[in-house]
Amino acid sequence: MISKIDHLGIAVKSLDEAIPLWEKMLGVKCELIEEVPSQKVRTAFLKVGEVYIELLEATSEESAIAKYIEKNGEGVQHVAFQTTDLVAELAKSKEDGLRLIDEAPRPGAGGMNIAFLHPKSTRGVLTEFCAPNK
Repeated sequence: MISKIDHLGIAVKSLDEAIPLWEKMLGVKCELIEEVPSQKVRTAFLKVGEVYIELLEATSEESAIAKYIEKNGEGVQHVAFQTTDLVAELAKSKEDGLRLIDEAPRPGAGGMNIAFLHPKSTRGVLTEFCAPNK
């Protein structure tokens, strides 16, 4: 079951440049900067109410974020929904005919397990499901 919007993922060229802009604009401080080597990204989290803004910087030209920025420029890259049962959410999505990028959960940033749905099956929105890593 989906419990809330967890975060909006925003692709940026440089965390060093983006963090001060977002901190000033939102009036909040960055809570966490983390590198996720498996996804070839550095992330920064800023909390606004109950939702995080996740800034994503590529650490490799082969990363999905680098490819996204090359094609689209900086901007909103995905929306993430927190779920109480990530495996069940993936199974339901597959049953509903949605195309999965991840057949099984994998480790993500911020102590979460994550899985993505392909934007071609969600009307152009890269959709992430996430659940706290227990």
